Amino acid sequence: MKTQGAICWNPGKREGWSVEEIEIDDPQPEEVLVRLAASGLCHSDDHIDAPVYHDGLGPTLGGHEGAGIVEKVGSAVTTLKPGDHVVLAFIPACGRCEPCVNGHSNLCVLGQHNLTGVEISDLKPHVHARGQGIGTMCLLGTFSPFALVHEASAVKIRDDVPLDKAALVGCGVTTGWGSAVNAAETRAGDTVVVIGVGGVGMNAVQGARMAGARRIVAVDTEAWKVEKAREFGATHTATSIAEAHELVRELTWGKMAERVILTVGLAESHLINPAMELVGKRGTLVETSVAPASQKTIELDLFTFGTYEKRLVGTLFGSENARTAIPKLLDYYMDGHLKLDELITRTYKLEEINEAYKDMADGKLIRGVISYDSAL
Repeated sequence: MKTQGAICWNPGKREGWSVEEIEIDDPQPEEVLVRLAASGLCHSDDHIDAPVYHDGLGPTLGGHEGAGIVEKVGSAVTTLKPGDHVVLAFIPACGRCEPCVNGHSNLCVLGQHNLTGVEISDLKPHVHARGQGIGTMCLLGTFSPFALVHEASAVKIRDDVPLDKAALVGCGVTTGWGSAVNAAETRAGDTVVVIGVGGVGMNAVQGARMAGARRIVAVDTEAWKVEKAREFGATHTATSIAEAHELVRELTWGKMAERVILTVGLAESHLINPAMELVGKRGTLVETSVAPASQKTIELDLFTFGTYEKRLVGTLFGSENARTAIPKLLDYYMDGHLKLDELITRTYKLEEINEAYKDMADGKLIRGVISYDSAL
């Protein structure tokens, strides 16, 4: 089928997104075609346009936060049917590999294909433009009204959830929430610091609140964002790590925080030690943000790291399992415990995608969303 899509033709060159005609193949036996309602705008897609990922990334149809309605299914699909409402998870989950069966489907071996430009079913591109195959971001490509995805990437959800809100749970919401609840292991009474309160960090604030944190310090250089974070559960705010350090020292009588979560737009080595200085004895720093693939070193006070028994933890998708986490978080939303509507700062049309990413770069968004009216 022919439709429109936003393509980054020269990754890493900062040339922006080109919205143009694309052609999507018919579903392979294990694939489903989804008519999307909306796509979230995440920093990770902007990192395609910037020199963040590994060299050799080819032309890519962007987008990895999406929700919609199944249009067609392949002959071997067993868990979905036309008319089902689904959220697309940016990490596929086969359910059979060692990480999956051990409860870590966020590390499914199929994830190795996420940035290769080929699809799981036959290791070929299934989207075409200008006469050539085009890769899809995280095997999804939600910067188009239709997405052809493997069954392993689609999670069925209840029909009464607004699809434009459900789209956010495919990445940012789950990543942030899980960073606080799973990776940081936030406990009742903890002091938690969240550094960077955009689309991921704001949900780390929510996760910390729901886990029972006593104090939640939101840190961001944009003053309006940290004030907004109070709506999501932040009890204190700061506009720099240095300011947060003095605040946390005062609040905890020098003990410092039990949990610190780094959710900035891009993790850079110089941020690690200042963030770790916010962590108290036996405390945990969770590094959630994407870092440049070329970055191999960090700065860290190893003496205090060791003698205070601190932990530095990495996390992907908030260390969550998509098939359980996505329905669970949407239930929390429908029950009024998790805020999704308030995350959306502005809604855009697909052809406004470059304006949307400029707004993100200018610090104007918590989460921007592309709306496809046909599925709402």
